[in-house]
Amino acid sequence: MALEHLGTPEAPTFGLDTFGDRGTGPDGRQVTHAEAIRQVVTEGVLADELGLDYFGVGEHHRDDFAVSAPDVVLAAIAGRTSRIRLGTSVTVLSSDDPIRVFERFSTVDALSDGRAEVTLGRGSFTESFPLFGLRLEDYEVLFSEKLDLFAEVLKEQPVTWTGTIRPPLEDQVVYPPTASGRLPAWVGVGGTPQSVVRAAHYGLPLVLAVIGGSPGQFVPLADLYRQALAEFGHDPLPISMHSPGHVAETDELAVEQMFPHQRDAFTKIGRERGWAPYTREGFDAMTGPTGALFVGSPETVARKIAWAVTTLGLSRFQLKYSVGTQPNADRLTSIRLYAEQVVPRVRELLADPTG
Repeated sequence: MALEHLGTPEAPTFGLDTFGDRGTGPDGRQVTHAEAIRQVVTEGVLADELGLDYFGVGEHHRDDFAVSAPDVVLAAIAGRTSRIRLGTSVTVLSSDDPIRVFERFSTVDALSDGRAEVTLGRGSFTESFPLFGLRLEDYEVLFSEKLDLFAEVLKEQPVTWTGTIRPPLEDQVVYPPTASGRLPAWVGVGGTPQSVVRAAHYGLPLVLAVIGGSPGQFVPLADLYRQALAEFGHDPLPISMHSPGHVAETDELAVEQMFPHQRDAFTKIGRERGWAPYTREGFDAMTGPTGALFVGSPETVARKIAWAVTTLGLSRFQLKYSVGTQPNADRLTSIRLYAEQVVPRVRELLADPTG
């Protein structure tokens, strides 16, 4: 599989991620799921027009996120774009059928003329398990076996496979094939060594979901991944990073625009999981120079991204640009600043770290 279009540490690519968060409209009300989905399409088209490299749409099955079928949304974006790569952040493989996942994304690949990708993960939410009649007790075996099957399907050869989660397959061909013969597939991980080694075992690129703490804490995992690739006999592969953030004209405005929505969204999730309420102190710590939130003016965010790319040896950086009920107007401004000012400045800093 040719990976140049996925970026390299020497020439990283830059993208955006969204879950279709249901923001507020001009009248102050929270938009409907249908409105949020249409906004995602508009945002993806804008990202293409502005020259960004990648647009990722995450899968969820809950009220606060509108997108449960990323492939359908990506197909709509594919029809209105010409160059941007289109993928997921993430596809919850544990509660899906690996063959259907491949079929859907090879179809998006055809519609986009070879621009489709998929990022496979277990997801940080579990609503899809009861929704599709699956047991949380099977969390680990579902993902491990389905990833194993997907890796076989990804070869685009007749599939022979045996496991415990479904009847075996023997010389089964999966359609449609991709024109290139290989659908780019990444594995998204939240920070466990086992997940990193598993991605390396299958020779799949890695996406680090850095949503708390510091990107610096993920250096051992990036090193482990590279070491495991070599031990499994694979060539070096791209590493990407997904992190939340927001860009505004000034640091103060970016914080003012993002914090209330970040606080409310994570306090709600925290109540579901038994976490303490989200605080301004915690937010400020994560927006600091080495924290996981990329929030601030274009210069502030660019310097932080350049640091993260260098620290982890990233081939791609993916900014999760929407959070909670943040208004669509603020998100659109953030996308523009990211594309027009942040990304060019990051490239300058990587070319001349003293600049």
